[in-house]
Amino acid sequence: MRVFVTGSTGFIGTAVVRELIGAGHTVIGLTRSYNGAAILKEAGAEVHHGALDDLDSLRLGAAESSGVIHLAFGHGSDFAAALATDLRAVETMGAALGNSGKPFVTTAHLHGEASDNAVLSLPGVRSSVVTLSPSVHGEGDKHGFVPNLITIARTKGVSAYIGDGSNRWSAVHRLDAARLFRLALEVAPAGSRLNGVGDEGVPFRDIAGVIGRHLNLPVVSISREEADAHFGPFLGRVAV
Repeated sequence: MRVFVTGSTGFIGTAVVRELIGAGHTVIGLTRSYNGAAILKEAGAEVHHGALDDLDSLRLGAAESSGVIHLAFGHGSDFAAALATDLRAVETMGAALGNSGKPFVTTAHLHGEASDNAVLSLPGVRSSVVTLSPSVHGEGDKHGFVPNLITIARTKGVSAYIGDGSNRWSAVHRLDAARLFRLALEVAPAGSRLNGVGDEGVPFRDIAGVIGRHLNLPVVSISREEADAHFGPFLGRVAV
């Protein structure tokens, strides 16, 4: 297949690109930068210049492909705007695929039900939604869940968990996640909801404890009301 991949130069996206190429697919990677283009070329992918808010570039990339994997998402401070941009992107690429029976695989996001539903309701498209574990880990992880917690702990001077810290977290290696995206593209029936999970049931208190020991910082409990102020609006929502 010729697969159009958004988010193709990110932590998960680079693994997905290599997984697809290794399985014999041709990848068309969306990027807005020269650095991203270099990453794609090195991996053996074709470069498609554009951005998530450039609907013409998304429309063209999807139309020229035989399948889409949508991994990109804006992680700026305006979360509502990022969700709206994602929905427009999904609708645009879905319309470009038309009633073709082609696969369209997307990633579920916190409060992103509108985009998920838009994908799954596309007529004549073999759509699926992949929900990944909160922690996707692997070599080169600099901006994921745990690295963000480490940065926050360094900044705040404590490694925190919420309440009694018994809320449990699942995790998945990025190479396993990449394999799941490929399989979804190749064989998932229309309307599939898939979960990428490797390790189950890690208490958040234990994660905070490991970070605290590693950084030689106190490990403390904070209330749910303090979560947003401590972790930031995004991690504050997902850390409870």
